Amino acid sequence: MKFHLAINLERMDQSMVMSDVTRHTLEMVQRADQGGFKIVWAAEHHALEMTIAPNPFQILTWWAQHTDSIRLGTAVAVAPYWNPINLAGEAAFTDLISGGRLEFGIGSGAYQREFDRMRPGLKQSDAWRYMNEMLPVLKALWAGDCEHDGEFWSFPIATSVPKPVQKPHPPIWVAARSPITFDYAVKQECNIMSWPLTRPFSEVELYKSLLDESLVANPDCVPQTFAIMRHTALYDTAAGRDTAVLAIQGALGQFENLFRNLGDVVNGFPKKIPLEDLVDREQYNPDMLEANLMFGSPDEVIAKLKRYEALGVDDFIYYASMGLGHKEQKHSLELFCSEVMPAFA
Repeated sequence: MKFHLAINLERMDQSMVMSDVTRHTLEMVQRADQGGFKIVWAAEHHALEMTIAPNPFQILTWWAQHTDSIRLGTAVAVAPYWNPINLAGEAAFTDLISGGRLEFGIGSGAYQREFDRMRPGLKQSDAWRYMNEMLPVLKALWAGDCEHDGEFWSFPIATSVPKPVQKPHPPIWVAARSPITFDYAVKQECNIMSWPLTRPFSEVELYKSLLDESLVANPDCVPQTFAIMRHTALYDTAAGRDTAVLAIQGALGQFENLFRNLGDVVNGFPKKIPLEDLVDREQYNPDMLEANLMFGSPDEVIAKLKRYEALGVDDFIYYASMGLGHKEQKHSLELFCSEVMPAFA
């Protein structure tokens, strides 16, 4: 099993100084690079302080200048927000200046709030159609001249300038949770990343079964890497456990606001929904969060990861941003590098 780091520049409230957030994020990425992580992922989000990522390629360019070997991924570039020529060129330029380290992740987007601002009139549930049209066009642009007359984009002959360093193009990842997206990713022979949110291990089993069904239905397609992302926090005391659970509960309260599209966002900060007001409150129970997420002591996390590995998960994505304090985030990552990763060497 290989390991990736997903981390955001994250401000949960106005008390957090942006320069501290920037420094902390880079230090986490550098520790992952030194610790042997395979990939670090940057998201794309807009007008939200809890995920400061207006252009993931700028973030990856920044990280590339301060790391040696870790690969640099978009998780994910949101297809409906881009023009294919622009997206192909941005990705190829990032691959060029990083020395061929780009991992290109694409997806359909998460929050209706963002669609209302970035692609007005588009429902989040329909955004997968944009991704399905975008990906073959990107491959054609990276290969050379092409023209396109599609449902969402049309343009005369054009090409990607520059071209990617990696041939025929950087590794491609698709964010998948639904059967239609798994099937599309398999047909396109893309790597797959899935995020079970706070749901139990049975959700991971469901995603693996969807992948297996798609592979059976498409026997000529070559299986690619299957990765699972989970919020991760390692600790070695009861106080550390309580701190991590409280942090994720607060962050999830803000996520619920965005998923429900309540519009209660002030100056980029979503209001936290009180736990007692959340639907499906058992998903926010401390014991369930600790059981379902990659929370625990190093030995407990190793046991959880072995279960994922036995299921057929190739890579694990350590999701570090979740409202946890910077000191606690660094301690968790250090425990993971020094005590967990050697068990999978």
